[in-house]
Amino acid sequence: MLLFRSQILKRALPRLFCEAARRVLWRGMNDFAVLNTGRKMPLIGLGTWKSEPGKVKQAVIWALEAGYRHIDCAAIYGNEVEIGEALQEILGPDKSLRREDVFITSKLWNNRHHPEDVEPSLLKTLKDLKLEYLDLYLIHWPYAFQRGDVPFPRKEDGTLLYDDTDYKVTWAAMEKLVEKGLVRSIGLSNFNSRQIDDILSVASIKPTVLQVESHPYLAQVDLLAHCRDRGLVMTAYSPLGSPDRAWKHPEEPILLQESAILSLAEKYNKSPAQIILRWQTQRGVVTIPKSVTESRIKENIQVFDFTLEAEEMKSITALNRGWRYIVPMIEVEGKRVPRDAGHPYYPFNDPY
Repeated sequence: MLLFRSQILKRALPRLFCEAARRVLWRGMNDFAVLNTGRKMPLIGLGTWKSEPGKVKQAVIWALEAGYRHIDCAAIYGNEVEIGEALQEILGPDKSLRREDVFITSKLWNNRHHPEDVEPSLLKTLKDLKLEYLDLYLIHWPYAFQRGDVPFPRKEDGTLLYDDTDYKVTWAAMEKLVEKGLVRSIGLSNFNSRQIDDILSVASIKPTVLQVESHPYLAQVDLLAHCRDRGLVMTAYSPLGSPDRAWKHPEEPILLQESAILSLAEKYNKSPAQIILRWQTQRGVVTIPKSVTESRIKENIQVFDFTLEAEEMKSITALNRGWRYIVPMIEVEGKRVPRDAGHPYYPFNDPY
């Protein structure tokens, strides 16, 4: 009998060790922030803005296979149908991952701020992503465009047609999505500190997340402190300075070539991108680097096996120059100016 038990143990132990190792890997690769709902949000997610149709499906599959458990989407990115195909292949009772294993975010676009348009917009996103619910739904920008089916409605002269829908009214419609079980939590994107407080003053369901541009050139120190004080988690988009932007200018500083970051990359035997992503995650900032390249997708999540020292963290934060890469711009009388700055809800006129 003892011999039989020892044989069983010999066969079982490798499986037990393998399972334990898998759990350690899970924890290491998927450190998370805790939302004010108590739910966990993985600190690294795959961004999908500018991920072209034809490439994004494979990118999502590679990400999930590499250990990502967080995918960031938006209706305006125009690729949710293809992302849905990837999710359908990977998620399900008889698939490699369960739906509840993966945190999925999407966003309400500017022409859908009217309260009657909020739920239909979400339902379209759910249909495209082939999901029954979202983990997080964000108001993409605080200001609205003219209501309708055109994402960027314009006058004959090409200027955008805006709408004055109050984002607090939109927020009330977002809250109903939580009450109906269509989304687990709701949040904001590109709102400033004053606008966050404006939402909090009327919210019966508090926002869980603020998603904004953030990287060492735009460290968002004050805004991050503001979010922490109010129980919001910050998510950083364009965390590497969005080097693939179509409107990049030759005179722009190049974040990934900063000497302070290059020296840390050499010290830790990591890429400059990994140093920047580690800086964000150590600040408790959720970060969503975009890539459609398998090697970079894998590299971007391998940031939990080293820790930057306090002085090194400070040296990266000190690179802050208030440099905002993602501002929609237009040319007026030969000068480039922020496209939406005249709207009363434009967020970037405030200090933070």
